[in-house]
Amino acid sequence: MVYAYQDVVKTSKKSNRLGEKLSNLLNIQKNDLPPSTHPNGNNIHEDKANTPTMSPKEDISDRWRDIHGVHEWEGLLDPLHPLLRREIVKYGEFAQATYDALDIDSFSEYCGSCMYNSHKLFDKSGLNKSGYKVTKYIYAMSQIDMPQWLERSKLTYTWSKDSNWIGFVAVSDDEESRRIGRRDIVVAWRGTVTPSEWYENMQRKLESIGHMDSKVEHGFLSIYTSKCDSTRYNKSSASEQVMKELKTLVDFYKTKSEQVSLTITGHSLGGALALLNAYESAANFPKLLPISVISFAAPRVGNIAFRDELYQMGVKILRVTVKQDLVPRMPGIVLNESLQKFDDLTGTLEWIYTHVGAELKLDVRSSPYLKRGFNFIGIHMLETYLHLVDGFVSSSSTFRSNAKRDVALVNKACDMLVDELRIPTCWYQLAHKGLECNAYGRWVRPKRDPEDIPSPTSREETTYGF
Repeated sequence: MVYAYQDVVKTSKKSNRLGEKLSNLLNIQKNDLPPSTHPNGNNIHEDKANTPTMSPKEDISDRWRDIHGVHEWEGLLDPLHPLLRREIVKYGEFAQATYDALDIDSFSEYCGSCMYNSHKLFDKSGLNKSGYKVTKYIYAMSQIDMPQWLERSKLTYTWSKDSNWIGFVAVSDDEESRRIGRRDIVVAWRGTVTPSEWYENMQRKLESIGHMDSKVEHGFLSIYTSKCDSTRYNKSSASEQVMKELKTLVDFYKTKSEQVSLTITGHSLGGALALLNAYESAANFPKLLPISVISFAAPRVGNIAFRDELYQMGVKILRVTVKQDLVPRMPGIVLNESLQKFDDLTGTLEWIYTHVGAELKLDVRSSPYLKRGFNFIGIHMLETYLHLVDGFVSSSSTFRSNAKRDVALVNKACDMLVDELRIPTCWYQLAHKGLECNAYGRWVRPKRDPEDIPSPTSREETTYGF
């Protein structure tokens, strides 16, 4: 179940310089951060060691529309409504599963694939009680040079030279559907394991999408739409794969006269792909309401026309950001939506980037468990975000003392927790780094179970009615 994020630990000097340069530009200095009031590390984690990591699920069937943004989350974000907090964490954990199950071992012949088949994914990721079942895996490729966006094996013979596992589609089961008041289809998109290099090399080109003036970042669109007949896993693009599965699911539940919602989630690059997916879904399923996006640490994706078109189509978007995270400020650190105030002088600017939707803004300094100082990778990690969501009450309140999510998860792939907690850094890894001792006493790399080897032709067999 545990997984190694080797590349995250190996942060290059170039990446550190990038982080320092951008933090200086944005006036995020270590000295600007107030000193931490550290908890008593001898007791704080141990006190909760024998307590559940989540509260009993509450019935939200009569409030689900508000929780999914029908009124743009007005009055629910600050202070953060407990029911909304629980749902944000739920969708964030779906996105986290795309990291936890990803094979990023560059010496593995399956590097870039999911380590488990779809029937095992939630069990192996600790989501066996989520009330959802995976119906489809999504694969992506890019036809432009995108450093560090997709994982590559160093071996000559691999499962795929072009494609990466980029996410999945899942559906709520009958019990969960009764609790949440409808049949919920989820699409979870994976981000990148090491964000620093690819944000430095990100394309600045805006490319047209749709039939109006909407434009989006060239690189994001390439990953979402690229395909090639000579590849095994991307004869159809990520866009085509997910839209085909959504049509199958929507048509199936339509015959059963069920209320259906579509919730799309993702972290970092995955948040950008989630927005593109929402745009296409709204265009193809105009009667499917609501279509909601819950993203974490997502960059800007498109221009003002793209934002306005999403609003016109009724897509509801909640962006979860952290004040100290640089990624949500990109692209367009200078040329962004703030220039819209000068429309009278400049006219509508089709070439600038803008964010979309409501924002839940968090602060690393609110948590007594997190180290102070600037940690570019640690601040950006999804587990850091989920920890902050779990403890957030309001912008004027202290960190929630009865937060239940295990704080040790923050250090899965980084060094963000105060030393007093005695949680090792980057502890989420395979035993012996994936090697096993065979019958002859030799340490070898085990072969994957045949059922966990990705197949480009097989489709997850799912009984949608559960």
